[in-house]
Amino acid sequence: MAQAIGIDIGGTGIKGGLVDLDTGELISDRVKRPTPEGGEPDDVVGVVKSILAELSQADDTAPIGVCFPAVVRNGRTMSAANVSKKWIGLAAEQLFEQALGHDITFVNDADAAGYAESEYGAAKDVDGLVIMTTLGTGIGSAIIYRNLLVPNAELGHIDIGPHRDFEKYASNAVREKKELSWKRWAGRLQTYYGTLEKLFSPDLFIVGGGVSKHADEFLPFLQLDSPVVAAALRNNAGILGAASLAAHGSGERPTTGAEHLVRATNETAPDASA
Repeated sequence: MAQAIGIDIGGTGIKGGLVDLDTGELISDRVKRPTPEGGEPDDVVGVVKSILAELSQADDTAPIGVCFPAVVRNGRTMSAANVSKKWIGLAAEQLFEQALGHDITFVNDADAAGYAESEYGAAKDVDGLVIMTTLGTGIGSAIIYRNLLVPNAELGHIDIGPHRDFEKYASNAVREKKELSWKRWAGRLQTYYGTLEKLFSPDLFIVGGGVSKHADEFLPFLQLDSPVVAAALRNNAGILGAASLAAHGSGERPTTGAEHLVRATNETAPDASA
């Protein structure tokens, strides 16, 4: 059985699991921990180490993929959404590799989720343009065209009308904080997806993140020309995508769809001491 470990770091939670790469299914329990308050780099790395310790059934040589809510370029985190600003410009891939004592593949969290959906889920075999969004602490996004991903699309941070950085107006965290009804929240999402539709004319929208398990509560309110569906992999997409991309990065499962993404985010990573 081909297997790899996926770790998905978010603004409120960090989760991981061992993945069967042939089926795209978890073959371990999903281990989840809260993201440390403030999201400082060393604290986050410590939580990831504790999660890996619980995945003791994994082979010592299993590839490890880590996805993170930031633009990832050449192993560095170039932004910091809902985590400490200390991540900005940090050689994060090197930081994790030194702490874990293991080579990793390090990518943007929405890119990992989008890749998983293209390999195992709702975007599989879709011959056209797919936009996946992850609704959680913020809004992540992935642009997929014929199973190829455009790295580091940050469509959750676009300005729409009077609202700058639209995730601060329409994320699931905002829905919970403001205690918005599903219908009222869907009104905000209508503005968001309607804008993306005008800009990109996608063949399919995929809505992921933890709230996707409640998709029937809000997706029916959206009035779009493009079809919109819930992520088939729900909130495990980041874990599955990180694991699959790690297998590619290690050379165990080369695929055209992953090659450019791994290269763009991990190749020639600067030294952590730089």
